[in-house]
Amino acid sequence: MRGWLTLTLGLLALVVGALWTVQGLGYVSGSVMTDEPLWAVLGPIVAVLGLATLWWGLRSRRR
Repeated sequence: MRGWLTLTLGLLALVVGALWTVQGLGYVSGSVMTDEPLWAVLGPIVAVLGLATLWWGLRSRRR
């Protein structure tokens, strides 16, 4: 069960990080985060953490 939770959280972090990045860069409008450099910096950090969590979850499932 823990493997599914890790994979789900990793995927969620990856998607949220990607969304924050494109909002921060101004590609998605209609939000307070649009064209804000803070989100353009935090988004990739969260996305990389999501990728690392996905990798960790996949490794733990193989064992």
